[in-house]
Amino acid sequence: MANSPEEIKKSVRTYLFVGGVLFLGTIITYLVATVPALDVGKHGFDKWDCVLGLIIASIKASLVAAIFMHLNHEKKAVYWLFGSGLCAVISLAGLTALALGDPIFDTFFYSGR
Repeated sequence: MANSPEEIKKSVRTYLFVGGVLFLGTIITYLVATVPALDVGKHGFDKWDCVLGLIIASIKASLVAAIFMHLNHEKKAVYWLFGSGLCAVISLAGLTALALGDPIFDTFFYSGR
């Protein structure tokens, strides 16, 4: 916690800066979604637009977690917990992608319709 007026002013400055960056990220997300000149990949919504949106959202979520939720001052064990959860999510997404890439064509699972 802040113990002096200087530390409080520094914290307020940090919060205002991060708030501005979050607002700017929101504007960028909106512009990428609506302005055709900023469309990534093919015309309309495609996987590259989704990837760009998720990257912007991940950066914004990281800023919120680190600054506003004060996770940048936590102990190492908290980072291990969040890291292991992130690894689990990535692993499950990878397994889902593998399952979609190699479907089962057995008569037990697939009737051949």
